[in-house]
Amino acid sequence: MTSTEKMRAARETAERGGTMSAARPPEGAKTPSGGSATGAAVERGGQMIILQLANVESSYGPIKAIRGISLQVEAGQVVTVLGSNGAGKTTILKTISGIIDPGKGSVHFKGEDITAHDPAEIVQRGLTHVPEGREVFPLLSVRDNLLMGAYTRRDRDGVARDLEQVYAYFPILKERQTQDAGLLSGGQQQMLAISRALMGTPELILLDEPSLGLSPRLTKEIFEIVVRINRERGTTILLVEQNANMALNAADYGYVLENGRIVMEDSCARLREKEDIKEFYLGMKDAGVRGERRWKRKKTWR
Repeated sequence: MTSTEKMRAARETAERGGTMSAARPPEGAKTPSGGSATGAAVERGGQMIILQLANVESSYGPIKAIRGISLQVEAGQVVTVLGSNGAGKTTILKTISGIIDPGKGSVHFKGEDITAHDPAEIVQRGLTHVPEGREVFPLLSVRDNLLMGAYTRRDRDGVARDLEQVYAYFPILKERQTQDAGLLSGGQQQMLAISRALMGTPELILLDEPSLGLSPRLTKEIFEIVVRINRERGTTILLVEQNANMALNAADYGYVLENGRIVMEDSCARLREKEDIKEFYLGMKDAGVRGERRWKRKKTWR
């Protein structure tokens, strides 16, 4: 069974077991057709809205990176944000986790306003950010890196159990637990970064470009574990990823970001069938447009 088939099977199994509701467009969320989310709604049709961004704008000096971003994430789902380099995907995650203060708009987590709050406070609330580029502590051992992820916890027995669980997800980390993290390969460091986030028992993980710099084999392995973490632990995941095919197969709902704005949103099953997504993100082209120059075609979401 291929990685894609495994991810789809895991999702279908969860759906049959009643543990996950079908993805639906967020009510009140800003869409290409207009409108915006307001307030701090925490439930929709019985499902908790764990994260809500309303008309968020963030900048780097005079450069505005995201413009009027509104999105919602249901508890227990994997939600992905797709977009090209420079579209503003990483900026969204940094704004949520408090690394960047937004110029406008609001961020609500579990119904409470966390806009521009201190990142350490946001972590203690149950939201963890796995940054692009892994960012492990290179001079600390693998085990000490993992324990750093649990620094807010006081339940030693629980920490020990979670340590064994992440070793079960990534056995190579147990083999290398006494080795300095800086000596690990890129794929192993990505495993460590995800595991370190799990050690804090977060309710929501912001996962930024987990496939960056990894081989196709390691990318498949990482995404299979991401799906397992979501299905087995119930951890909600907001995933930023350039590998659109992997992201759409792993996630339940997706947003497409272009030039700092959300231009499309839908369930991932429906996004995979949209012609613009096939053409511009999945590299698929209908026979009818063979030979047509790509830059002369227009995306329907413009």
